[in-house]
Amino acid sequence: MSENSQFRFGGATGVGSMPGQDAREAAKTVTGSFEDFPFLAELPTRGPGADMIGRSAGMLVDLYARVEPSGWRFGDRPGRDTRRARSWLGEDLDALEEFTQGYEGPLKVQAAGPWTLAAALELKNGEASLSDAGACRDLAGSLAEGLRLHLEEVRRRVPGARLVLQLDEPSLTAVLRGQVKTASGYRTHRAVDRQIVEATLRDVAGVHTDGPVVVHSCAPDVPFALLRRAGAAAVSFDFSLLTERDDDAIGEAVEAGTRLFAGIVPGTDGPLSDPAGSVMGVRTLWRRLGLHPGLLAEAVTLTPTCGLAGASPDYARRALAHCVRAARSLADNPE
Repeated sequence: MSENSQFRFGGATGVGSMPGQDAREAAKTVTGSFEDFPFLAELPTRGPGADMIGRSAGMLVDLYARVEPSGWRFGDRPGRDTRRARSWLGEDLDALEEFTQGYEGPLKVQAAGPWTLAAALELKNGEASLSDAGACRDLAGSLAEGLRLHLEEVRRRVPGARLVLQLDEPSLTAVLRGQVKTASGYRTHRAVDRQIVEATLRDVAGVHTDGPVVVHSCAPDVPFALLRRAGAAAVSFDFSLLTERDDDAIGEAVEAGTRLFAGIVPGTDGPLSDPAGSVMGVRTLWRRLGLHPGLLAEAVTLTPTCGLAGASPDYARRALAHCVRAARSLADNPE
């Protein structure tokens, strides 16, 4: 995505989910915390349809899902669960629009990526969509069209924003390794060919033609090189899960212009270190890779390690503020 190499990201943002059930309160917190890189908050504690899978299933075009005891399953027509997912998304967009009047700058929206959806959404026989190559193709096509319409709607509501699309892919590593369990739980689905995974991601990411795409995964062993080839302008990950095995892939990604969304603040309540201490690991990585310290603020956006739905409202506010202060520390003192 070379056309996005000059895109101005903010130094800090959130991953997506927030605690509580009040859309206005969440939007107020997010826009107040991140004056130069807010995001559309998700409130999964409201229930099915507000969760990552249900919310994204509600965006699908000509495909519909409902809640079963085992999870989300495809049905023939839009039902109560689809209507509820769309209604909550509408509430969230109303709140975002209210608190972004006159805003001009980057704004991030999130949805589950095609492979995490394929691993979670069940076919009518109860198996994951992942078990059927045709179903995976149909799902990816429906998601791409749904995202195109969603991005249009956000542009209409916040016309000054430069949109960033985040695809949440926590199941991607499991899909690549054949670790997604079958309905019985006794076997796993076959690993999907890496070229198919890459091509599908590229097709879905390609729907966002006038801005960058971020792929988020809070799982270990994020496939940085594959995501870069699939067109991701940035990769969002839990920094604490990195090992030195990831060094080469990260170094290549940074040198190719891929931005790192480094999750450095825990997603659930706990003590927070000082902001400079929170980014010590990022500085250490930079030195280890032999990268110029002056590149740090240009190449890294700081976030919590994952969504904040499981945190208390007070901790969530402090975690977001901490990301902002840590980003300032990184910019002011990259060494």
